[in-house]
Amino acid sequence: MQHRILGTTMPVLEFALDHNDAVISEAGELSWMSQSIQMNTHTQHAGGGGFLGVLKRVAGGGTLFMTEYRAVGAPGTVAFATRVPGHIVPVEVSGGHEYMVHRHGFLCATAGIALGVGFQQSLGAGIFGGDGFLLQKVSGQGVAWLELSGEVIVRDLAPGETLRVHPGHVGAFHAGVNFQIQRVPGIRNLIFGGDGIFLAALTGPGRVWLQTLPIQRLAHQLQEYMKVERVEQNTESGVIGGIVGSVLKGL
Repeated sequence: MQHRILGTTMPVLEFALDHNDAVISEAGELSWMSQSIQMNTHTQHAGGGGFLGVLKRVAGGGTLFMTEYRAVGAPGTVAFATRVPGHIVPVEVSGGHEYMVHRHGFLCATAGIALGVGFQQSLGAGIFGGDGFLLQKVSGQGVAWLELSGEVIVRDLAPGETLRVHPGHVGAFHAGVNFQIQRVPGIRNLIFGGDGIFLAALTGPGRVWLQTLPIQRLAHQLQEYMKVERVEQNTESGVIGGIVGSVLKGL
């Protein structure tokens, strides 16, 4: 099995699979594939052995069904593109190297990778879309490819070193890194700071991958333009409706 990452702003991960090689992804991630690739969608992939395994994966933000893409009878290609501008990061996963990833960060993996819930905390209505803060745990044996939005900043934390991060900028980190959600200190900072209510505190040792474009922040920036578009559509509908109404009255 070989892979390559193509593109810059909106990269795509393309695999060249030999006969019987396979990769797995969550439902809806496929971009394209060659004729020899066979799809097998099932709940049992990615560590979903039994109902409890499936439940853990879904609780961590994963999909109920996972899809395996396998080259059968001949080599083949399969590709997965990012959903937002960002980067694709490969990580080696083993018993001593497990990872916590933001809930939309898993792109695909080799067949020995398992997904589960790594961290879950309710932060109140309206925070992160009312879903609270979720992290997926990536474990097992093999390689996983992560999708991080915006630019990626890598920090290696020394033992006892703490980095406080806006939760949306947490892309991934080694499972050995201590992770806690804390309130922003100080009443004035909390009310007038404009940086949200919570911070993520990550304490080493371990590696942290930070992303510069949180999906929630991107959605917030786009809301202004979506509102303008809706107003224009409503105005156009009103004008057109008035003209049609006048014509009908004249008849």
